[in-house]
Order: sequence, then structure tokens, then C-alpha cells
Amino acid sequence: VVEAGPCMVVQKKTEDKEGYSAVQLGFGEKKAKRTSQPMKGHFAKAGVSPLRFVQEIRISPEEADQYQVGEAVNVSMFKEGEIVDVVGTSKGKGFAGVIKRYNFHRGPMGHGSMYHRRPGSLGAAGPARVFRGRRMPGRLGGHRVTVQGLEIIKVDPEKNLLLIKGAVPGRNGAFVQVNNSVKVKN
Repeated sequence: VVEAGPCMVVQKKTEDKEGYSAVQLGFGEKKAKRTSQPMKGHFAKAGVSPLRFVQEIRISPEEADQYQVGEAVNVSMFKEGEIVDVVGTSKGKGFAGVIKRYNFHRGPMGHGSMYHRRPGSLGAAGPARVFRGRRMPGRLGGHRVTVQGLEIIKVDPEKNLLLIKGAVPGRNGAFVQVNNSVKVKN
């Protein structure tokens, strides 16, 4: 279940002025005292209260004419059965070993083996260094992830909710971005 709105149109960019056509959408209330002075001015110019999440979306000039600065955009733009891509930040799992992080196989657990969950060889002795890109233990998760080809099961315009079938990235309550599918044309 994704709450997708109401998003406020904060700014409209045109090809004459900026060189490309886009709209800037904002979502999620934010305290005025936690907003920087330049952003306060930016929101005041649009006539909206400060917003937590601001994202620019490139669209054609014809589509940009449909939107006015300061108006709300809700989930009615999505249809049931539509295929979308969802972008979010994956759940952070902290410092993880190579077995959890990269699905390496472990070593023998008995018979005098002292090589249980270690990564194994880091390369040949010849270069006398470890090559860049070698998979090693480290921080797992907490990255920007795009999950493609998810289906919208239901749209609830009254509550601005989208019911999406599949693995939406991130923890509960995290901000995600719902885009038109890159691979599937609706």
C-alpha cells in the first residue's frame, strides 16, 4: 500500500526559460523552522506550505500545460492494471559478511577446518595487490533501488492510496517514487 498524494506542483519549467520542460512536485508536510531560507522562498513563490520531498519530473510541453503551480495532483492519474517502476531506498542491514552480502558458499564446519565464513582467496600473489571491485564484507543495503514491472491492483482516489503487487523497496513509511514502466508500455 503506497500513499501517493496529494502532491503539490511547486514549479513548472518551460523550454523557453530553462531549456527543457518539467514539473517539480512536492510531497509530505515539513515544519517551517526545519526548512532552509532559500527553500522557504521557493515554496512561498508557489503558494504552498513547506514540503519534505521535492522531485522534478520531465514531461512534454503539452503535458506540462495541464498543470498549474500550487495545484494538487492526486492518484487519479494511475489506472488499475497499469505496470509501474518503483524507486526507493532498500532496508539497511548493517555490516555484513560475504555469505549474507553476496551469497558466497561457506567453508567446511568440521574436521579441523578453520575457514568457516571467510571470503576465500582475494586474488593471485602476482599483482601483489587486491583488484578494485573484489567482493568483500561491508555495509549491506541502504541503497537506491528500482524495482521494475510492478502492477497496480487498486487505486483509491479518496484516500490517495495505490495498492501495488510485488516487492516495493524500503522500510515501512519510507518515501518511494512511482514511475511509468520503462520496459512495459501501458
